[in-house]
Amino acid sequence: MKKPAYVLGLNFVYHEVSACLLKDGKLLAAVEEERFSRIKRGKKCLIDNPDVLPVQSIEYCLSIAGISLREVDYIGLSFMPEDRLRQNIGVDEYLTKGDWGTATGEKLFYKKLQKVPGMISKLAGRDMMKKITWVPHHICHASSAYFVSPFKESAVLTIDGIGEFSSAWIGYGKNNAITNLYEISYPNSIGFLWEKMSKYIGFTEYDSSKVMGLAAYGNSKRFYTTFQKIVTLTPEGTFTVDTDVMRFRVEDYSRLEKIFGVKRIHSPKDIRKEQKDIAAALQKITDDVVIHVAKYLKKKTGSDNICLAGGVALNCVCNNVLMKSGLFKNIYVQPAANDAGTALGVAYYLWNQVLGHKRSFVMDHVYWGPGYSDASIRSALDKSKASYHKSANIAKELAGKIAEGNIAGWFQGRSEWGPRALGNRSLLADPRRKNMKRILNERIKKREGFRPFAPSVLKEDAAGWFVIPKKSQSISTEFMEINFDIQKSKQKRIPAVTHIDGTGRVQLVNKKTNPLYHKLISEFRRLTGVPILLNTSFNDNEPIVCSPEDALKTFLRTKMDYLAIGPYLVSKKAK
Repeated sequence: MKKPAYVLGLNFVYHEVSACLLKDGKLLAAVEEERFSRIKRGKKCLIDNPDVLPVQSIEYCLSIAGISLREVDYIGLSFMPEDRLRQNIGVDEYLTKGDWGTATGEKLFYKKLQKVPGMISKLAGRDMMKKITWVPHHICHASSAYFVSPFKESAVLTIDGIGEFSSAWIGYGKNNAITNLYEISYPNSIGFLWEKMSKYIGFTEYDSSKVMGLAAYGNSKRFYTTFQKIVTLTPEGTFTVDTDVMRFRVEDYSRLEKIFGVKRIHSPKDIRKEQKDIAAALQKITDDVVIHVAKYLKKKTGSDNICLAGGVALNCVCNNVLMKSGLFKNIYVQPAANDAGTALGVAYYLWNQVLGHKRSFVMDHVYWGPGYSDASIRSALDKSKASYHKSANIAKELAGKIAEGNIAGWFQGRSEWGPRALGNRSLLADPRRKNMKRILNERIKKREGFRPFAPSVLKEDAAGWFVIPKKSQSISTEFMEINFDIQKSKQKRIPAVTHIDGTGRVQLVNKKTNPLYHKLISEFRRLTGVPILLNTSFNDNEPIVCSPEDALKTFLRTKMDYLAIGPYLVSKKAK
């Protein structure tokens, strides 16, 4: 019998440290290191730590296959160190000594990366150098979307902060190959624009999703012309960003304060109307950029399909604008569109394009992380202080508890790939209760009150509750990657998941890909007439829970009421 071929893909250079494993072109496992380490994004993105490998993620992937690291045939690393070193020194006028863009910093970064093949060999206990291939960051992003999409051919767009030097990669995929049309280089970066503006209006550089939520409260017209002075749409699908204003590589906000006439704030607690209006205009200029590039991409490729990746592809508001535009009939957003997804991309780039194998896999669900047996769940329960019983029908029983106004943790099956909780590691509540958003933000999530919660809706009932464009389709609606307007007649029935602008970041729940979650929502519909649950990630200012122990710790230290973990229903009543 022919020996199977294994491809391991790794991302570790910047952040969202991750790993995935293919067997003969089929995905076996994909997971972010933060789920094991409990460190958000796996690590901070620093000039001196690009060699922090996803060791626990690698071990998990190998355990799913039942093989050792030395048995892996090909290892893909989603970065090209030489390109980073060659292109970044001497570009910026404004720099921090020894950091990004300086000769000292970039040489240190490069030197650290040169250690990685040896580190992998040490993990394997043998020389793995000949099995390792470095692949450019944006090719990995592009590959992560196209090669696992349902399309035989497609336009491909990736936008993020920076790869080696590019901030956007625009290309075309056909059969088992992608080709580049053009790239946009640093400092013309929409991803970095969001990072710097997030810090300017009181958040951290990792809080783009918060700024996206805040944007709905603002008036985009107030600062839109100001953003047009910073971001310029240029011919043939390109754009520029004024680096003299943005000064991406230093903590200098003086030009931003001058051009906007607004002082930088340092905490979301200080947000006022100015910050809301800046966020709204930032969202609007981003929509403009994506549509500008997409129009040119449509013209060049003539494709009815588009695949999206890169951190900016997680902007579900922008994705809705693209869908509404009708430029493309079909849209695919890879669920881990951030840097985590480049582990997936490098693996499929090697398998399909370098090795020449025909495509045979479509990522139509996200459940590629660790799962746990009933026995391991029971063991964790017995060690905890929680009261529990085995339910004869966990979906039916929990639906009743949620309908009564209780907040519940839902821990089932394998964990999700990507940053969204999609019904396996979720916190769930009744969307009909107007005060539920405030209760969740204050009692459990401990986060800003303006932030919205997502609706999970039965796929077959979605059109009756949300305005879903008929002229453009996407299975990524099942990944919570696209914002939709909520039907005006239904908004008052589901106030807890209706954002200030009447939208929701919707997850369409497919009976085929998640039958138990579908059953839970169906039971809730039977009780209430509403085929929707409020769904947010199972965590409180930490990475999404991964193990039964994680779930129980979070359940016991927060004010949620119930936990459905495997077939067991847990409460806080004394044993």
